Amino acid sequence: MIARYGLVSILIHKMSKINYYTPEGLKKLKDQLYELKTVQRPSISQQIGEARDKGDLSENAEYDAAKEAQGILEMKISKLGEVISNARLIDDTNIDNSKVYILSIVKIKNVSTGMEIQYTLVAENEADLKLKKISIESPIGKGLLGKSKGDIADVVTPGGTMQFEIIEISR
Repeated sequence: MIARYGLVSILIHKMSKINYYTPEGLKKLKDQLYELKTVQRPSISQQIGEARDKGDLSENAEYDAAKEAQGILEMKISKLGEVISNARLIDDTNIDNSKVYILSIVKIKNVSTGMEIQYTLVAENEADLKLKKISIESPIGKGLLGKSKGDIADVVTPGGTMQFEIIEISR
């Protein structure tokens, strides 16, 4: 199949993947795109203009570097624009709190150590362990999905299977 359609169509297919975001996560992406277009793009254009004013472009390393930076920036803008155009907002207004789903805030207890921790389950692209946001694609996230309060989730990790009791589920 790769030979028939080529690498380009595979890359286009991967780029057009639908991703789910919270309103905050999507706003962050849009803010990044805005910054790339309104701050970085004019800055690189200015660098190209200044380098062009220095004379012979065939031996002008500054010009070459600025043009390369422009190409990289335009690729970032294009990719981010594609991600935003394929982004879908997660509507948590109708999600049932009796089970763990994406955007659930889950308080769990490690059965073997008794340690309790609280996580928010988010889409993979919004995971941030420092903010206690874990991906639904992570081992813990996968193990918790669909569980109810009081259930024991068996989570398969590289270090072995761990058990977590669901203490509380909220939004």
